[in-house]
Amino acid sequence: MSENLISPEFIAHGELPKTPTEREFYSRDGRLVNFHSDRWRLNTDIELTIGAVCNNFPGDSMTLRYVVEFYAKHSSPSHAKNLLERLAHYVKSLNGAPLLSPESIISYSASLDKSRAWYLSSVRVILRQWVRMGYPGIPAETTKLLDNLTIKGNEKGRAVQSMCPEEGPLTDIEMLGVVEAATHSFANNDLGLEETCLLMTLAMTGRRPAQISALKIKDLISKDGKYWINFPRAKQRNAKWRSSFKRFAIVEDLWLLLSQQVGHVKNLFSNALGIEDIPLNMQPDLPLFPRIAERVDIGDLQSILQTDHTHIPSYEIYTIVRDAGQKIGVVSERTGEPVYLNPNRFRYTLGTNLAREGKGIYVIAEALDHSDTQNSGVYVKNVPDIVKRIDKAVAMQLAPLAQAFKGILITSEQHAKRGNDPSSRVTNGRSCLGNCGSYGFCGALAPVACYTCAHFQPWVDGPHEQVLEGLISERDRVAEQTGDLKIASTNDRLILAVGDVVRRCRIAKGEVSDV
Repeated sequence: MSENLISPEFIAHGELPKTPTEREFYSRDGRLVNFHSDRWRLNTDIELTIGAVCNNFPGDSMTLRYVVEFYAKHSSPSHAKNLLERLAHYVKSLNGAPLLSPESIISYSASLDKSRAWYLSSVRVILRQWVRMGYPGIPAETTKLLDNLTIKGNEKGRAVQSMCPEEGPLTDIEMLGVVEAATHSFANNDLGLEETCLLMTLAMTGRRPAQISALKIKDLISKDGKYWINFPRAKQRNAKWRSSFKRFAIVEDLWLLLSQQVGHVKNLFSNALGIEDIPLNMQPDLPLFPRIAERVDIGDLQSILQTDHTHIPSYEIYTIVRDAGQKIGVVSERTGEPVYLNPNRFRYTLGTNLAREGKGIYVIAEALDHSDTQNSGVYVKNVPDIVKRIDKAVAMQLAPLAQAFKGILITSEQHAKRGNDPSSRVTNGRSCLGNCGSYGFCGALAPVACYTCAHFQPWVDGPHEQVLEGLISERDRVAEQTGDLKIASTNDRLILAVGDVVRRCRIAKGEVSDV
């Protein structure tokens, strides 16, 4: 937001407004806030502990409330919270130094390590607004010092540039594993509908949790067999909640999944209201991912739906994605450990993949819904090459780490789950590779797709090495013809799954030891 926005009520010849006995204001996101309360709830996610900060503030705490109120009314709740927390951090570091003096500012700056040097810039922002609003208490020499200081910004892109296996972008093998595992877990009722919808929406769109939180049913759009999500934009200066949008094209599978969520939401609100059906004129405004804390009255529903009161908090999305990652248990081929998931990793993955495809910072900024390119540059600087050539030896080494094979190795058909059913046999057109243990219909491309399926029961004596060699040869052929390892690596997780079967067969036959 612009720091030059000044509420007219505050321009009063440098005099503080008279303190009312009771006063309320609306936050930028439409929450009614009691000015004198100890906690200011600005939206469904952000609550300012203004009382605690004011109690520890050695200066005029009422002035501080007026300054923070300005940001609560005109800035994003996260920005207002950040400014208040940074000011509180500065106050805590005073150790007897005069508040807002040049000496205290210099001392505070010297106390910050490189990773937190940007804290002072947030302090400068709120103190500059303090001065603009005409309030006394900040010495002129402090203002001059702050204007002349060069403050380094916060570090950007460390997790992306380092390809951190815990916080950075996911590899193609990890991402494919997440999508496959989430789909399988949902089919087996190990993941609930909402968990799966949140995980798959983040994985396929790379949007921010705040954007997912703000979604309503009417933001799902379909036309002529094409599908979009009309995402509310986030982190837009001077923009109120759900005031601007940007469409994102999605695949039909995600659309069908979200359509199930729509039906669930309608039933949820019908039960909360104690009615059979939600009025048609209200259905489009229902939140796609709701949270209903108490029984809702039908007479109040229309006004409630214009706010974020019934929308899932962003922090809860983080928790759900983290817990869903633990449930599906995808193992990283880089670490041999379960992949830790959070919403940021999906954004990092989208940006990194676009950079690897040669897209520039403007395309990446548009895809990630950035308002400028200052955060997009990290993806195109020193783009990490995370797709390498995979030969048979590499596949065999990585296979036990990735654990892409989910089935059960059997010694013969008589040990198969459907061994008495000839139609359960999985072949490569020449030889039998194993059996399928599923009784349901499967439209996957056998036999290669079977190796990552939990229902596949490969035979110990099956010609799995031929399958592995064929996949690797095809990978090399595509890479040579296209010159694009990104395209050639599409089946890398499958290659590791087949490699794992080959390794297990060798161990079972005593050809190698299980290392």
